[in-house]
Amino acid sequence: MAMEAATIEKLIKDGIPDAAVEIADLRGDGDHYAALVTSAAFKGKSRVQQHQMVYAALQGRMGGELHALALTTAVPDNA
Repeated sequence: MAMEAATIEKLIKDGIPDAAVEIADLRGDGDHYAALVTSAAFKGKSRVQQHQMVYAALQGRMGGELHALALTTAVPDNA
């Protein structure tokens, strides 16, 4: 079952409250998304740790309800 972009955004924001989240449905099928997640919580963390934080926020849905996510993380300039 496909996951709505709004659900992905909500899960990420619930898990990383200060996150700015941009979601794009890459194929229009609700299964292949790209996400840009920007958060001060990523400061000082490796890219792998940043991605792990996002995956944790998705609460195990990656690979199930959420088939594919091209993930980009960033720290805001003012952090």
